[in-house]
Amino acid sequence: MRKLLVAALMVGALVVGLATSASAKTTKSVLYHDGGIVRTVVNPAPLPHGGTDPFYSVTNGVEGQLGITGVAPGDGPYHGGAWAVNTVTFNEGVTAYLLTSDEAVFAAEAAGDVTVTRVPDADFRCPVQP
Repeated sequence: MRKLLVAALMVGALVVGLATSASAKTTKSVLYHDGGIVRTVVNPAPLPHGGTDPFYSVTNGVEGQLGITGVAPGDGPYHGGAWAVNTVTFNEGVTAYLLTSDEAVFAAEAAGDVTVTRVPDADFRCPVQP
């Protein structure tokens, strides 16, 4: 139960609808993908250690920062939203800036601006709508 609570906090606005009870409601949200915005339906569907599609949650980003998906419908490797959760944290001394794609996350990591941490206990499933 505690792991799911921590996971929900880490993946921010996307998993506000994620809950551990059967009475959890489906909510709608948006994510960044390749510099644009895609819609998603957040179902209460934890998938610990089962994620295959990369998802990035920025823990200390700028205002307006959304979750970032590495794939979406139409991408070859999209598996229906089986999200492999990664947290992205801006390193101390770095002024946070907007990240809108997995490529931007990779570039920020290569520049030493962020640390990316895989969090398999937080994996979850929800679909993305093009």
